[in-house]
Amino acid sequence: MTMTCGEATIRLLSRYGVSHVFGIPGVHTLDMCRGLTGGENAGSVQHIQARNELGAGFMAEGWARATGEVGVAIVISGPGVTNAATALAQCYAESLPMLLISAEPPSETLGKGWGVLHEITEQKKVTEPITAFSATAMRPSDIPDLMAKAFSHFASERPRPCHISIPIDVQAMPVDDIWEPVALPPRPAYQPDMITAAAQMLTHASNPLIMVGGGATHAAQDIRAIAECLGAIVTTSTAGKGIVPDDHPLSLSAGVVTKDGHNIISSADMILAVGTELAETDSFAGALHIPGQIIRVDIDPLKLSDQHPTTIGIVSDAAVAMAALKDACAGHVEQISTKNTAIVAATKAAIMSKLNASEKQHSRLLQLMRGCLSDHAIISNDACQIAYTGTFAMPSRAPRSWFFPAGYCALGNALPNAIGAKMAKPDHDVVTVVGDGGFMFTMPELMVAAEHNMPLPVIVWDNGGYKQIRDDMDDRNIPRIGVEGMRPDFELLAKACHCDFIAPKDADSFTTGLTHALAASRPTLIHICENDEWLCV
Repeated sequence: MTMTCGEATIRLLSRYGVSHVFGIPGVHTLDMCRGLTGGENAGSVQHIQARNELGAGFMAEGWARATGEVGVAIVISGPGVTNAATALAQCYAESLPMLLISAEPPSETLGKGWGVLHEITEQKKVTEPITAFSATAMRPSDIPDLMAKAFSHFASERPRPCHISIPIDVQAMPVDDIWEPVALPPRPAYQPDMITAAAQMLTHASNPLIMVGGGATHAAQDIRAIAECLGAIVTTSTAGKGIVPDDHPLSLSAGVVTKDGHNIISSADMILAVGTELAETDSFAGALHIPGQIIRVDIDPLKLSDQHPTTIGIVSDAAVAMAALKDACAGHVEQISTKNTAIVAATKAAIMSKLNASEKQHSRLLQLMRGCLSDHAIISNDACQIAYTGTFAMPSRAPRSWFFPAGYCALGNALPNAIGAKMAKPDHDVVTVVGDGGFMFTMPELMVAAEHNMPLPVIVWDNGGYKQIRDDMDDRNIPRIGVEGMRPDFELLAKACHCDFIAPKDADSFTTGLTHALAASRPTLIHICENDEWLCV
């Protein structure tokens, strides 16, 4: 069977298990579009039309966040790549498996500066710093090798995004072979003696603590069992929220973002850190101070020798390591520590007692939301003040249910992330929470949700612009500039984008509206104004 290289590329994606790709077609991707039309040579891949390549990249990110599987975006050369680069960088910072496939100008022109359409003289260098690898396929036979490299990376290493460029003349070349996926390598596994040593240290510690991040999502049940066996407090990064349910008596939730949480961490004599960078971006309260010994479990060997010295470093997939560690600790019988449950309760109460006026309103709305949602509902957040509060105040009860762009902190991710998540998990409730400023970055993607009849509530927290920056300016006596721009009429905007609209006037109208939005046949824009009377009760 003869087909173009572009068609063969899409068929190979399908054979690696890809079912959806996000993007905007262009004259430089037409031969890949042949494989997305359902024709004779097409694979079983559905194309989702975004409104901007930034949105397409963020949708692929949302797919990866929701599933842990590869999210794929297909874009044109030049501006398609530079538009999608922000999403690539965010996936790099968040350790998410995203594959960007892009066009490139004709192979004979590359690097020559002839001024051809969409020219970047060395396109792969644009994305090299924000990917595991970026490469150009100079002939059709390069593509199976590059795909194998990308999917092997996603399967067995700390997942970072990958970028494969295919020049338009290469896309059009004929392919007679049927490309097959390679057998993917396993993730690294622990050394048994290191698990034994870790179990001995943990069971003999007087005050152990467990810190988990997004790399531990597949180990949730075993981490909970280890915590209960040791009577250890658990705290998480934003990506780790829900691995141990936030309302578990030993869970401090993402308490790492608060000073009170830092005090708990600094008092531990032994810390088990699983799938977490222990990075600056995991905290909103300054650098972490960890005087205790650290047992670290991570798929990335470089994390075992960074700024936090490690007593025992275990390079392993978290799921297999935690299953083994649970068994190794099983002989240590420690009921859930009443001392530590009391410490957790008191710390949570102390955190909530210090909320400022805005945070109290955030907390009220978040609690109303929690009452309307199932435990597995996904909440996709932008970088906005209500989401900052939600990291410690909104109970998450399942892994991959709280999206927050902690590492790169790009604006505009929340809505397209939610669209990607809803595509990946159509049976899950998905809710978007975004500030009025960040919403403007990717607002046109509302049309994508409307086209696909998504019952997607989009909660816009309107605090009059970029309030966090405004507050920072005020705190430092800097005259306000660029933080209070004009905002749209959100009701007319919703109507123009084929969405429903509500502006709640009290708690009942909010919860009723949110419940209806979760069952609607199209998105619902829910406009909430900070300092509305009903939020200030």
